[in-house]
Amino acid sequence: MPGSSIYGIEDTFIRGYRQLALETPARRRDVLLRLLDLLLSGLFLLCALPLGALITLIVLATSGRPVLYRGPRVGRGGRVFTMLKFRTLRSDAETRLGPYLGEELVRRTEKEFTSIGKWLKATQLDEIPQFINWRRGDMRLVGPRPIRPVFFEELARDLPAYWQRLIVRPGLTGLAQVRRGYETSMAEKLAHDLEWIADRSVRLYLRTVVATGWRVLRQSLRGLVSAGS
Repeated sequence: MPGSSIYGIEDTFIRGYRQLALETPARRRDVLLRLLDLLLSGLFLLCALPLGALITLIVLATSGRPVLYRGPRVGRGGRVFTMLKFRTLRSDAETRLGPYLGEELVRRTEKEFTSIGKWLKATQLDEIPQFINWRRGDMRLVGPRPIRPVFFEELARDLPAYWQRLIVRPGLTGLAQVRRGYETSMAEKLAHDLEWIADRSVRLYLRTVVATGWRVLRQSLRGLVSAGS
């Protein structure tokens, strides 16, 4: 059931990490970051609503239903929630891509994109429906990108510090996304995630938001130029 604790990975291994994460004390600056979240996300949502409606129509026209992708992701404290995004891959692509992670996943995903899926992914406009997750309290504007439960357990075994991602809520955008590409190794992405978790300053928050906005604008313009050429 969406939003319940750890679908199929409710075991001692995960429970131990969840307890460690929940026992980590909050910081005063987290309150300020939450206020910034409310302000900026509200503004972004007003701008994103008409764009989201347009993307919905385009997805329907080019690849049909379903418009949204729904998938389980691990959130703060190990709580599993249903993440939403515009569908960028062909139907049932996750079934075919399920066993893969990292560079192999990136390579195989290239063959699964819909006609506008790659552009939506590059611009991060496929993430617009995650404002619903933000509204529900599943996510924040900035934080580590959420990962599927099966991969969380695997990575937590391989990378001892991976459990620390459970300390904060996942984000619509994060340091790893603005600094590196999708092909970056999970270990390197984790290093950026841990930097955010350790810092969580207003300055780093705003730098990440601005960098994301610039990336979205740059990739959107690049897509329009490519379409017109």
